[in-house]
Amino acid sequence: MRARGARPVNEARTRTRIQRRNTGAILEAALEVFSAHGFRGATLDQIAEVAGLSKPNLLYYFPSKEAIHLELLTGLLDLWLDPLRALDPAGEPVAEILAYVRRKLELSRDFPRESRLFANEVLQGAPRLSGVIAGDLRALVDEKAGVISAWAAAGRIRPVHPRHLIFSIWALTQHYADFDVQVRLVLGPAEPDPFPEAGRHLTALFTRLLAP
Repeated sequence: MRARGARPVNEARTRTRIQRRNTGAILEAALEVFSAHGFRGATLDQIAEVAGLSKPNLLYYFPSKEAIHLELLTGLLDLWLDPLRALDPAGEPVAEILAYVRRKLELSRDFPRESRLFANEVLQGAPRLSGVIAGDLRALVDEKAGVISAWAAAGRIRPVHPRHLIFSIWALTQHYADFDVQVRLVLGPAEPDPFPEAGRHLTALFTRLLAP
């Protein structure tokens, strides 16, 4: 006998599935809107329209634009930090750094909207992520900067400022996502996919910079 007021099992499962679907639709729509318009330019009405939901329905899942934005940023951080976490102190130094460059370039190719979302947050002064950037991100950069410094001290790579090396990798890879339109307009139709040549160029550039 089912307890009074309890939902049938199938109904509960269906409702959970619908909730997951709607939450996913909202986050996908918000990613599209935020990456195109930034946090300040985006509205709940725009997100609801792209998600195919009413605004009251959207607010059932997320109480505010800020809550949606924070959910997206929180989910993005692990994706963004994983390539740097993978830098292996026991590996061959130049190969490890080149693998990091390649992984960052692949993120720009595969997740351009996420890259622009993060860039917009930082350009606004990182109001929602400053604690994470000054905490977890800085700690990870410090850790990997120590690895790079040790490689340089052992003569396994050329002397280099480790944090500025990491900044350079960010700048030279994320540029292809954050300035995608500019890249494609300047390259023109002769090079419709910039990533293969970008990969070769960055490999040659960082090899020359780092090889002892």
